[in-house]
Amino acid sequence: MGSIRIAIIGIGNCASSLVQGLEHYREGANDLVGLMHWEMGGYRPSDIKVVAAWDVDSRKVGKDVAEAIFAKPNCTAVFAANIPATGTVVKMGAVLDGVADHMGDYKDDRTFVVANDTQPSKADVVAELKASGAEVLMNYLPVGSQQATEFYAECALEAGVAFVNNIPVFIASNPEWAAKFETAGVPIIGDDIKAQLGATIVHRVLTDLFAKRGVKLDRTYQLNTGGNTDFLNMSNHRRLESKKISKTEAVQSVAAERLEEDNVHIGPSDYVPWQNDNKVCFLRMEGQLFGGVPMNLELRLSVEDSPNSAGVAIDMIRCAKIAKDRGLKGVIDPASAYFCKHPRTQMTDDIAQVEVEKFIAAA
Repeated sequence: MGSIRIAIIGIGNCASSLVQGLEHYREGANDLVGLMHWEMGGYRPSDIKVVAAWDVDSRKVGKDVAEAIFAKPNCTAVFAANIPATGTVVKMGAVLDGVADHMGDYKDDRTFVVANDTQPSKADVVAELKASGAEVLMNYLPVGSQQATEFYAECALEAGVAFVNNIPVFIASNPEWAAKFETAGVPIIGDDIKAQLGATIVHRVLTDLFAKRGVKLDRTYQLNTGGNTDFLNMSNHRRLESKKISKTEAVQSVAAERLEEDNVHIGPSDYVPWQNDNKVCFLRMEGQLFGGVPMNLELRLSVEDSPNSAGVAIDMIRCAKIAKDRGLKGVIDPASAYFCKHPRTQMTDDIAQVEVEKFIAAA
């Protein structure tokens, strides 16, 4: 069916894993372990092409995407080292609130080194999206980048490019923004990507299991540690408000009864530099079985954070392109509910999976 031309905002660890994955799963290159869908709507991973990219770090701006994905402060696993040049050069992005003030307090390889290049206007970004023929714009800005996300969302609207919002700044789940995409005739999927097998999806599945098996959930926490730039960014708790809402609502929405605020704590917890892109989740759930007899569950999950989201991102890209092919507009609810923590319409994961498969298969 042809290619899918994507643009990427933020060439960090998640973008690195995505671009590596496009090469790793190039048709006939490797087995298909790790993919949720090999083919979707006639599109395969190797059909996805990066045609535009923005970042603000001097070690990435001006470099081909194939080189920039391995530049510091990126620290994710390298599973596809020999990436052919894409021909797409990373351009200087708009900083706005995309770089937290405290990032300058760290002098190791995790911090950003903001380039002195001239930042683009909205007209510049829109022109680049149109000139490159981009069809889907991937938002990989740091958590808490409200102004920067809105800047690029407006660019997507003006350029007529589908928007995939991978971060917990509420665009698809915000009625005003959802209406803008509907009016403009542009598809959007979001908000806040769920990892393939991460802390939130595991927590959701167990919470749903409690409800289905008649176990009363009394209280729960999810604590996470990591050593990538994302965790360093989130060590400023003022940038965490939407992230905590997103992760907490993802769990609360599948509970048999909503927990009181004091009985649920979910959110990023601490920055541990030597963990690099490894994320460790500590999960505890306390409840009551038959007869009110107490029980508790403790789980430790260790994953490489960025590859854990890349397969989901590949599916989101293809759903966004399918939506464009079909002339759909506004929020794509099945894909948002299945792939994101904070969609406009929450569904249990089994229902969301059924709905997204129906969406994929629809004529």
